[in-house]
Amino acid sequence: MLASPLLVGILAGGVAWVHVPLTAFWFAGYLSFFATGLWLRSGRRARYWPPVRAYVTVTAGLGLVVALARPGLLVWAPAFAPPLGIGLWAAAHRRDRDLLAGLSTVVGSSLMTLVAYAAGPGDDWRRATLLAAVQLAYFCGTVFYVKSAIRRRDDPTFLRASIAVHAAATAAMTLLSWWLVALFAVLTLRASVVPPRHPTPKTLGVGEIVATVAVAAVSLLVL
Repeated sequence: MLASPLLVGILAGGVAWVHVPLTAFWFAGYLSFFATGLWLRSGRRARYWPPVRAYVTVTAGLGLVVALARPGLLVWAPAFAPPLGIGLWAAAHRRDRDLLAGLSTVVGSSLMTLVAYAAGPGDDWRRATLLAAVQLAYFCGTVFYVKSAIRRRDDPTFLRASIAVHAAATAAMTLLSWWLVALFAVLTLRASVVPPRHPTPKTLGVGEIVATVAVAAVSLLVL
């Protein structure tokens, strides 16, 4: 969820030197978000503050580099405010495992496809938007899929909701490519048969890596 949207945007829009500090900024930003979440969940205990201070400082410095190199990218900053705010609010209330928090993170992550695309020389914004939409559809399904297999694995209603989300994403792919329809149909089948088997987190993780690469590769090839 962290690397795929960024990489899809870079490959689709064309590689530029500014992608180096942008990538560093994105990963440092994630570490800042994670550290801040831990600090908020702890009730703002002092021992959790030093990592927040360190990562935020690094992130701010890298953000300044990116802004100076490509000022036009600043127009995307407001779009990240809602998902960031929801995520931090959820952490402060110890609800960061809630569905809303997970989906808000997905929205923020998928936006990075557009930012990375904007940083390159590409100008086909229809393609960029479709690629971001595919990333969003896939990772929204992933949130449901993983929860149905771990935290909500004994909840048949949630399993059905996960299958429905995957089926809806598959139907949406008919507007884009039959290759994507086939791929998302496989993901829907996976969402229905894997969680009831109670897979281990490791098994889920390996499967997610394969699925993420497949979605990114197919979408880049057919869109």
